[in-house]
Amino acid sequence: MRLGVLDVGSNTVHLLVVDAHRGARPIPTTSHKSVLRLMRYLDGDGAISDEGVAAIIEAVAAAAAAAAEADIDEFLPFATSAIREAANGEEVLARVARDTGVELQVLPGEDEANLTFLAVRRWYGWSADNILLFDIGGGSLELTQGIDEIPDVARSVPLGAGRSTVEFLPDDPPSEAQVARLRAHARELLTGEVGAFRDLPAPDHVVGSSKTIRSLARLAGHLAEGVGSNDRYVLTRRGLDDWTPRLAKIPADARPALPGITADRTFQIVAGAVVLSEAMRAFGVRELEVSPWALREGIILRRLDLME
Repeated sequence: MRLGVLDVGSNTVHLLVVDAHRGARPIPTTSHKSVLRLMRYLDGDGAISDEGVAAIIEAVAAAAAAAAEADIDEFLPFATSAIREAANGEEVLARVARDTGVELQVLPGEDEANLTFLAVRRWYGWSADNILLFDIGGGSLELTQGIDEIPDVARSVPLGAGRSTVEFLPDDPPSEAQVARLRAHARELLTGEVGAFRDLPAPDHVVGSSKTIRSLARLAGHLAEGVGSNDRYVLTRRGLDDWTPRLAKIPADARPALPGITADRTFQIVAGAVVLSEAMRAFGVRELEVSPWALREGIILRRLDLME
């Protein structure tokens, strides 16, 4: 069957169309993306402005049209933290449904974390044993660990790359003091999260997923060695910490000239680097592997599991 998965996130509205059936890996056929950067549309009360709602509606309508053109069998539209946490989130969902006909399913933070973990578990397989996963979205950082397809611990922390940029790095490029404040804030929040993982066994694999982490790995990491390693990146904390201050001194419009940094991530990549560095430090991680699968693939896999 042909599935269309629409991810309305904090940074982009991304449609992924795949051909899929149970027992086989999903094969991507079409991708349609609109850069949203939704955090810039939040007012002082945490509500999405009229301009932001209009941008969401336009992007969702374009994605729905692309999905119809791709002749999909089923449409799976969902939204994550930006709309979930907006003060007027319910109103936004109603307006999107009224103006586009698309009814977005809002994923709770724990579901977002669980589905991403499912995708990573399936990608790496059972031989990976105990996995510790970091996933950085636009609005939140998901932390999960476990040995099965459902993690033993799943935490969603308000440290997304887009959120952190808006709240702590308003200048372009950011000042050293702004970066330091974000680092201190991330360290404080993560210190409170580590305790939830303390009784778990040491992970056999530490994995990072999401476009932000993949971009950082292409910039500051290296390809893994061995069979099938053409797109398997490894990112060390040393390499990340070496690049972060240099990245922070480069204006956003110049960053896409660097390896791995795309235009849709250029404004939030510094915040993502700081948050990932502090997450790795809080959990005592020196290096991580990068998964090409994340939340969208988790949505697809869960849907296939439910097929009769």
